Amino acid sequence: MVKKTGNILVVDDNEDLLLAARLFLKQHFSVVHTEQDPENLPTLLNNENYDVILLDMNFTIDATSGVEGFMWLDKILRLDPSAVVILITAFGDVEMAVKAVKTGATDFVLKPWQNEKLLATISSALSLRYSKLEVDRLRSREKQLSQDIDQRYHDMIGVSPAIQKVFATIEKVASTDADILILGENGTGKELVARALHRQSPRAGEVFISVDMGAIAETLFESELFGHMRGAFTDAKENRPGRFELADGGTLFLDEIGNLSLAMQAKLLSVLETRKVTRLGSNKPRDIDIRLICATNMPIYDMVAKNDFRQDLLYRINTVEVNLPPLRERQEDIPLLVDRFLAIFSKKYKKDITGISASALKKLQRYHWPGNIRELIHTLERAVILSESKMLQPADFLFPEAGKDVEGVVFENYNLEEVEKTVIRKTLKKHDGNISHAAKELGLTRTSLYRRMEKYGL
Repeated sequence: MVKKTGNILVVDDNEDLLLAARLFLKQHFSVVHTEQDPENLPTLLNNENYDVILLDMNFTIDATSGVEGFMWLDKILRLDPSAVVILITAFGDVEMAVKAVKTGATDFVLKPWQNEKLLATISSALSLRYSKLEVDRLRSREKQLSQDIDQRYHDMIGVSPAIQKVFATIEKVASTDADILILGENGTGKELVARALHRQSPRAGEVFISVDMGAIAETLFESELFGHMRGAFTDAKENRPGRFELADGGTLFLDEIGNLSLAMQAKLLSVLETRKVTRLGSNKPRDIDIRLICATNMPIYDMVAKNDFRQDLLYRINTVEVNLPPLRERQEDIPLLVDRFLAIFSKKYKKDITGISASALKKLQRYHWPGNIRELIHTLERAVILSESKMLQPADFLFPEAGKDVEGVVFENYNLEEVEKTVIRKTLKKHDGNISHAAKELGLTRTSLYRRMEKYGL
């Protein structure tokens, strides 16, 4: 038995015609809706995704001008530029229908119609609709993939037991669709792990969507993640898919998930449980097929104990947990990382730097690296830019001795929260409270910095 497809809407003021159309078309298409009043079109289009719309050209008694048809055709295309509209017209309106096709209609059928002709016309239009949707999908994904190509430092390297354990976990779980939670300090490479999981999965040929949850304002959360319809709010000038829809078939990476408010957590949990999203301004849920990977640098289990993070959401996102080691616990990997990024930056800045001295390398290995690999990368880039010799020396690396900040303050311990609090306080002081400048130096978004300031009472 052939599975019926297609969501069809027929709009005509003739009740008998609508009944006949519904009885015939239901034999061939999965959903057939009929409507006598075109004034209901905006509501219908916001609540339902129609593949083909059959639209009469005249709705007022004795009207023959077709003005109403042109008006409603324009409104439909404004609401959904990819809409496929077939005009229903009388014999005398054929010239008018041809004109309408030139202005955006897909085709037209004559009243009274022949069922075989009607079926053929709708089937052809349905194929066109599916083609349009596929083109839109591919364009969205092409845009995202082009952004992904621009991502630097895709590869993970290391020989230390700590990072080899991470590699082994990736090998075990990449081929599954299990939800992954990546835990690790800032700068340890959580997104690199997420991308590695994607590249080694059956979804590797599909899109990888990365979302910084700490950078999304609560007021924009639903729009950014779930999408919106045109007119859903003041600045919603067009229909737009959210990150979940863009990731359909591929992998969705939610970074800094620990920054979500409880209200945002509840909305996210609902989508993860149903695997359906509903755009703002619509009542029509859309199925999504994604591989979910989340990450956080926050003490997520402590947050659950304090009721700052939902336990049921944690259970949903951590089928498998990957713990990333900080750079200070994988010092044997520093020479490999140094070689990799020296080569990258020497080429980028056209510097003839051949390597790093043993004493300079030893200095790098002694340093605590509170910013982990991200800090190492920035340190090497700065050294390459400023160095005037072919071999980098200890003097090329300007950072405090382990245990001290830039003003010589000694940390009493290496408790991460205390270190982070101290660094943020000193950076804010350095920039006279300028949030933008402080966030840039810390490698954070303004939103993420505000959240940490609130957390530490700064």
